[in-house]
Amino acid sequence: MSPAQPTPSDTADLPALARAIKAWGAELGFADVRIADIDLAHAEAGLQAWLDAGHHGEMDYMASHGMKRARPAELVPGTVRVISARMDYLPQDTQADWRARERLRQQDPQAAVVSVYARGRDYHKVLRNRLQQLAERIRTAIGDYGYRVFTDSAPVMELPLAQKAGLGWRGKHTLLLSREAGSTFFIGEILVDVPLPVDQSTGAHCGQCQACIGACPTGAILAPGRLDARRCISYLTIELKGSIPEEFRALIGNRIYGCDDCQLACPWNKFAQRAQLPDFDERNGLGEAGLVELFGWEEEEFNRRMEGSPIRRIGHERWLRNLAVGLGNAADRARGDARIVAALRARAAHPSPMVREHVAWALARREPPQH
Repeated sequence: MSPAQPTPSDTADLPALARAIKAWGAELGFADVRIADIDLAHAEAGLQAWLDAGHHGEMDYMASHGMKRARPAELVPGTVRVISARMDYLPQDTQADWRARERLRQQDPQAAVVSVYARGRDYHKVLRNRLQQLAERIRTAIGDYGYRVFTDSAPVMELPLAQKAGLGWRGKHTLLLSREAGSTFFIGEILVDVPLPVDQSTGAHCGQCQACIGACPTGAILAPGRLDARRCISYLTIELKGSIPEEFRALIGNRIYGCDDCQLACPWNKFAQRAQLPDFDERNGLGEAGLVELFGWEEEEFNRRMEGSPIRRIGHERWLRNLAVGLGNAADRARGDARIVAALRARAAHPSPMVREHVAWALARREPPQH
């Protein structure tokens, strides 16, 4: 009988390997890399309660895998550790007063507000590529091992794993917060079968602050750590496939893809970091674009301009739906603006019933209220 093949844990100096993984991660543009075990038993009850309450809305993928989401070893057999990585996304030319500037754009009824994270290249592609490179560096060092790379792409509870690894803590808005970087970052992970030494988690540092809760335009943050996605503007403009409920349309204002309000209000984001990679720099002028301009894009232009952008996945129809809501709110605030009315009328007979519905709602907003 031939001797068993040595495993990576037999052949590697695991503490030294963990240090090397973090150094390689930094070389690849990650701002922080930490390691955790995979025990998420403490998170299962909260996940089930959130699903039972229906707070995931139409995001059926959140429920379809049951508790597998909290059990990484069921998703990838053999997994014993998660390498969790943070990548900052503020564009490299972001100015110190960026939060104030973003608030000013929200107050300009004709501005089209796109969440900061979505103005550059699709983070899924950037992180997945860099995490794959990191995984291959590990293989070069220790030989074959079991791993899988994820970036918001599988039934994995990324935030609890990142919290356990020490990348930060869950804020009251449910986003991950770091003392060094606020919340303006992406996370991704590599599930591995190598028993690396784990890092310590960090405590929460929100204190009594509830700025994020008060800042949410639609009241989606029901209580500290409890988010009803069905009310969240990010959900309504990105995940929701059908019509936006009328009760939320006026509250959406001019936010056409995602929402940063809870992050703009968070005091920890005075420490937000600029991206190390140029991938997240703004494209297509999305930080300055107007509603009328973007509403004029035909499907071919939308697909061409949004190539490589996370925005492309919502498709042209939902893009027009979102913009129609923004234009309706602009029509309400800037009565008599001929450009807004003309843009909406040009889409009034659009082939999509959903687009027609939202355009009709928007055109009705230009009329003074009847008494």
